[in-house]
Amino acid sequence: MSARDPRGSVDMNESATARLSRLLTMVPWLLTHQGVEIDVAAAEFGVSEAQIEADLALLFLCGTPGGYHDDLIDAQWEDGQVYVSNADTIARPLRLGVDEALSLMVGLRALAAVPGLGERDAVDRALAKLEAATSEVSGVAAQADRISVDMGVEAEGGGADGERLEGQLAALRRALAAHRRVHLSYVVPSRDETTERDVDPMRLVNVDGPWYLEAWCHRAQDVRLFRLDRIAELEVLDVDGTPPADARPRDLDNGIFRPDELSLRVVLDLDQQARWVRDYYPCESAQERDGDGLRVTIATSDTAWLRRLLLRLGGAARVVSPDELRAEVREGAEAALALYR
Repeated sequence: MSARDPRGSVDMNESATARLSRLLTMVPWLLTHQGVEIDVAAAEFGVSEAQIEADLALLFLCGTPGGYHDDLIDAQWEDGQVYVSNADTIARPLRLGVDEALSLMVGLRALAAVPGLGERDAVDRALAKLEAATSEVSGVAAQADRISVDMGVEAEGGGADGERLEGQLAALRRALAAHRRVHLSYVVPSRDETTERDVDPMRLVNVDGPWYLEAWCHRAQDVRLFRLDRIAELEVLDVDGTPPADARPRDLDNGIFRPDELSLRVVLDLDQQARWVRDYYPCESAQERDGDGLRVTIATSDTAWLRRLLLRLGGAARVVSPDELRAEVREGAEAALALYR
């Protein structure tokens, strides 16, 4: 808030995913609260009045394919009261067809069978609700019972790699159940080396696709996350693997990486075609630049992946600071060009 703008400001750092989620909730709510005051809508969704107005302006560009007047959502709020029309498609509750319900049920049952699944209770509850809702419609649940899916671990590559990962999950699950220590040969890509370490397993988690083992690492004397596709070999030891009493699982709601005061802060200027970086990677801050670009700050403990990203982006991204990283990226680009010569 400011004295010049009592309506608040627009959050320029908000991700596209968060804004889309709010808009999908906001439109049906506004349709059932025609004429609501902007300040009331802002309080309902926990944002500023200026943010509500920015969202309403964006709705003018949303609608069904075609792009004609009757295809787009219409919003009016000039008098301080919000009226929304031509959004009946979003207002209607989702109704699943038989094929859609069947696909969801088969998928949920396949997911429930994945070894080491950490949220099995949530999957079971969703499946139970879906089966109850479709029990009287075309025998959907019975059809799902007749379909078997050999899911394997296709999300991690399938084939030999999928079988190896599946075996790792099964072995680690047994180690967790029996409280056994595990010896790992773990590949660290950023240092191009394989380390040997003994760990006491705490849990298996799936974060945005990859599987991780969270464990007390005797080498680091701390809790660590080990990505399963980077475990070259593992052996379950006949040794008690109960973690220390003060070992605590990490909060993974905001992703795997947790920046601290020792993490390197990298400032990047992104052109319009590279704005997706802000939504794909965690950024501590993002500010608009002239020409529809962004200046973002990324915290990282390893710049190897960031150098690869910058080389891939080409001229669409530039390092503002630190100077050392800018020099490393320039040297990498020059070395790549030299190969063509």
